Amino acid sequence: MTATTDTSNSYLSSLYGTSSSSSSSTAATTGNSTIDQAGFLKLLTAQMTMQDPTAPMDSNTMVQQMSQMSEVQGITEMNSSMKSMLAEMQGNRIGDAASWIGKAALVSSSTAQPLTNGGYAGEITLPSDATSMNVSLVDGSGKTVYTQTLSNQKAGTIDFAWDGKLSDGTQATGPLSVVTSAANASGAVNPTVSTWATITGVNSPAGGSSAQLTTTLGTINPSDVLSLS
Repeated sequence: MTATTDTSNSYLSSLYGTSSSSSSSTAATTGNSTIDQAGFLKLLTAQMTMQDPTAPMDSNTMVQQMSQMSEVQGITEMNSSMKSMLAEMQGNRIGDAASWIGKAALVSSSTAQPLTNGGYAGEITLPSDATSMNVSLVDGSGKTVYTQTLSNQKAGTIDFAWDGKLSDGTQATGPLSVVTSAANASGAVNPTVSTWATITGVNSPAGGSSAQLTTTLGTINPSDVLSLS
């Protein structure tokens, strides 16, 4: 019977590259490479066929090994399902973002690009009340092409918009810089600026990362959009 046992160990070792002292449970999860369900069943069948009749496999051990294989198989199937679900969610996000193409997105930026109507627009946010506030649009040469002066503004957001027409009747070309100043009785107030940009496309980066929006201000994440119009 000793020869039979040696043959079994030698046979299994040749299949999975394990030593004769390795248990079948270890062989099912380690060795040269990961074993799949078919390989596990092949190993179990060989072990049962070539076992020593005087020392047959313990039924509890066999049940334990099969249970371990079921757990591994269940995890594999769950991972596969999760990958499919994530791929579907990614596709849905891209589809949702694609519906934004052609719309205007409000983003935190002090640069303004012309919208589809040729105009420029955005929001100024005041952290506190201001007795005076100026909003200017400056072109690439440093020339101020538009100025808006406001007084007695409450803390919060103030819209600004310009049709983009210069004094000679031509249309201003972007990008334009938005320059703001504000003050109250206590001194200077520091506003923050957001501008509207047209969404022109959607990018889906390799590796399954989130979709990105292509806008007239550059590429942004959907989460960076403060408002959509």
